[in-house]
Amino acid sequence: MRLKDGVAGLVVVFVAALVAAGPEGAGRAEIDLARARVVDLTHPYDASTLYWPTAPSGFKLTELHRGKTPAGFFYAANSFCAPEHGGTHMDAPVHFAEGGRSLDQVPPRQLIAPGLVVDVSRPAAADPDHRLTVAEVLAWESRNGPIPAGSIVLLRTGWSARWPDRRRYLGDDTPGDASHLHFPSYGEEAARLLVERRKVGALGVDTASIDHGPSTDFIVHQVTAAAGVPGLENLAGLEELPERGAWIVALPMKIAGGSGGPLRIVALLPPP
Repeated sequence: MRLKDGVAGLVVVFVAALVAAGPEGAGRAEIDLARARVVDLTHPYDASTLYWPTAPSGFKLTELHRGKTPAGFFYAANSFCAPEHGGTHMDAPVHFAEGGRSLDQVPPRQLIAPGLVVDVSRPAAADPDHRLTVAEVLAWESRNGPIPAGSIVLLRTGWSARWPDRRRYLGDDTPGDASHLHFPSYGEEAARLLVERRKVGALGVDTASIDHGPSTDFIVHQVTAAAGVPGLENLAGLEELPERGAWIVALPMKIAGGSGGPLRIVALLPPP
């Protein structure tokens, strides 16, 4: 078998496996991996990366070596240090559910699924504390059909355009104080509909939290964590995705016992 034929065969097999093993309704979003358009939904980690205001530190990259070795070849290495919950990252269920799955225990199958984008950028522009409503979810379904179980729902608010301006993105830039935050996200009833009735696999958003900025009880975190549903926060590039038709690959750093951690998330789309 020629190499090209082998690769093509693997692509077909992989696509077929995704469709067969994926969530209900996944067959409506078949992707040829050899020709797919890949959209990166991840903010880079650097000195400007935003963390929750009460985090003790940010992202720190320390150079260990960069340059020629005594043997004459180039070598570069760094160390890094960061809290779990900042930048584009995943909240594991244990973040808000005692006994819930930690980051390393979330099944990869749950994190590779059809992606559905709910766009609330217009109401969010008028109200920075906007919360997704049941009516908005039902309106999405009236255009696209029922949300399939196991899907990854991504809430587009338009907030990623404000990254990494701390004051514009979080609504406040007071160090160590999270009591004056303003940004949109999910509402409790909409989250319950998606998690408890539609049985989605994960909830993502292009803001700092799956709860809106003023939240003090973090009820959406409580609802999702109790159901074993991870949260994907500080996403980027959702404006490049259609309402449906993408596959999402959302794989975090596999931190044993972690309540969250850095996430590299991409969307796979049919070629133009």
